[in-house]
Amino acid sequence: MFSSTTLHHLPRPNLLLPSSRVCRKVISRRMSTNPAIEPKVRKFESVEGVDIGSRNKSDGIRFRLVSYNILAQVYVKSALLPHSPPACLKWKARSHAILSVLKNLQADFFCLQEVDEYDSFYRNNMDSLGYSGIYIQRTGQRKRDGCAIFYKPSCAELVTKERIEYNDLVDSIKADSVSCSEQKIETSNEGKGDEKAKDSRKDSRDLNDPLVRLKRDCVGIMAAFRINKPFQHIVIVANTHLYWDPELADVKLAQAKYLLSRLAQFKTLISDEFECTPSLLLAGDFNSIPGDMVYSYLVSGNAKPTETIEEEEAPVPLSSVYEVTRGEPKFTNCTPGFTNTLDYIFISPSDFIKPVSILQLPEPDSPDVVGFLPNHHHPSDHLPIGAEFEIRRE
Repeated sequence: MFSSTTLHHLPRPNLLLPSSRVCRKVISRRMSTNPAIEPKVRKFESVEGVDIGSRNKSDGIRFRLVSYNILAQVYVKSALLPHSPPACLKWKARSHAILSVLKNLQADFFCLQEVDEYDSFYRNNMDSLGYSGIYIQRTGQRKRDGCAIFYKPSCAELVTKERIEYNDLVDSIKADSVSCSEQKIETSNEGKGDEKAKDSRKDSRDLNDPLVRLKRDCVGIMAAFRINKPFQHIVIVANTHLYWDPELADVKLAQAKYLLSRLAQFKTLISDEFECTPSLLLAGDFNSIPGDMVYSYLVSGNAKPTETIEEEEAPVPLSSVYEVTRGEPKFTNCTPGFTNTLDYIFISPSDFIKPVSILQLPEPDSPDVVGFLPNHHHPSDHLPIGAEFEIRRE
């Protein structure tokens, strides 16, 4: 590019000098070759005793699953992310970088959270990469993001799916309280109940009201897939995003319990209908750190017989893939106010499915995460996590 000083000494023919509009296009093309985000994508690392290079040699089924909170663009505000370079927050830069990450990870299944441009961007672009998708948007009029599962039809066939809406917990509370409410109506002013029902804004600020407290508009989705080669096997894949607020830990626990109750029912349904023993994988952003109430509950169904479980035991046995292979990551979310592990892939242990490799994650001092996320190497404030699984014949 010429400096302004040089330009003053250039000849100025009337016809040969391109217009300013053309110049802007040329400059734009040059700038586009230097993207704001150059994604850093790590490799999958084999679990001890497993040859990751034998993927095509195994007589079992091998597939790769990645979970990734991609950070909905609706939540990307400079005021909320002052540590991030402004160019990295632009939708064009972020969307292209996210697609680049997904393409390089080469997963057979993607469980994505905070997807807010599904119809306008992700569905068609993922289709061009060879993926089909299923999607559930968060409930609530103002909620634009949701959860998506993308899968390769060349690898798996969608059999059936079910939505998970955690606002259903509100209906269960209402059902449990009907008889009690009826008794109160007989002895109290009926008008109070009517006023409460109409004054939804007032209720929305009253977190002591369980009907308000549980209504967080969070969702999940679960689906059964049939893998046909080299033999038939059904895999259940579930994807969710639990509520974020640490002050509402009880709400997150209630969501986790509802999630596993639905998963248990879904697994029984699939088992009975197809007369099989399906594998089960649960992934997502659980907004819970290792060892807290939600995490402990999720893995409580896989406790050893000698362990004493004081709390309610989960109806589905689950183990964290990272925990049983390399230990939980030091962090999957990296911002100035919070850096810790929130994202997990859980597997229901069995004799015929096992993880054979896991996606590597950066160390806290890795250059690509210094300064927090999003940045020039990561388009989201979360990191993708992933694992490759092998299924043997039953």
